[in-house]
Order: sequence, then structure tokens, then C-alpha cells
Amino acid sequence: QVQLVESGGGLVQAGASLRLSCAASKRTFSPYAMAWFRQAPGKEREFVAAITWIGGLTVYADSVKGQFTISRDNAKNTVFLQMNSLKPEDTAVYYCAAGGRTIATLATIAAYNYWGQGIQVTVSS
Repeated sequence: QVQLVESGGGLVQAGASLRLSCAASKRTFSPYAMAWFRQAPGKEREFVAAITWIGGLTVYADSVKGQFTISRDNAKNTVFLQMNSLKPEDTAVYYCAAGGRTIATLATIAAYNYWGQGIQVTVSS
């Protein structure tokens, strides 16, 4: 089993920035893609961003385009999510995922077979 562990969350004020990290436990790791999802209280889990592992193609939810940036360090088996200009509506538990199948399904929950435990991001106004 591959374990994914998120870090870098916390409580910040509106307008601040955070960088989330997600590291895979295995020494060698070769997913098709890694992604970030988030789930706010009382809401469904939603797609945030994804990146293919080899080519580095990125896909973003419309709600975070220009605000969040996903990147990866293949040698470190790590994916990052740089979050700028945070708003209270960005408050959620953020989940890291690995797997993926095709470009067309990168934003689909069912495409991923490994998930982190989630990390809390809280943005106050």
C-alpha cells in the first residue's frame, strides 16, 4: 500500500498564502497523476487541481484558476499546492490523491486509488 501524507495546513487570515505538501511513502512511485481535492463542512468533496507525473500537464478547477498552483517533485515523490490570496470560502479539509487514468478523468474522484488522510485549512476574515 502507498501512504500519502499531507502537511502545511493551518489557520490563516484572508489574503494570506499557504503551501500544502503531499509525500508518498514508497521509495519509488510512478502514478499517472496526483491531485488535490477539498471538502468543506456540509459539502461534497470537490476537485481542486491535478498534475500528470511524467509530462506535468496541469488541470485546475475554475474556482481556483489564477489563485492556486500545483507542482511536483518526482524525485521526492511529492506534490505541492501553492495557495495564494486565500478566502474564507477556501476553508476545507484538503486531500491529496494519486493514481488517475486519463486526461479526461483527472478531475474525477473515482480515477484515484490512493488518498491521504486530509489536512485542515482554515481561513478567517
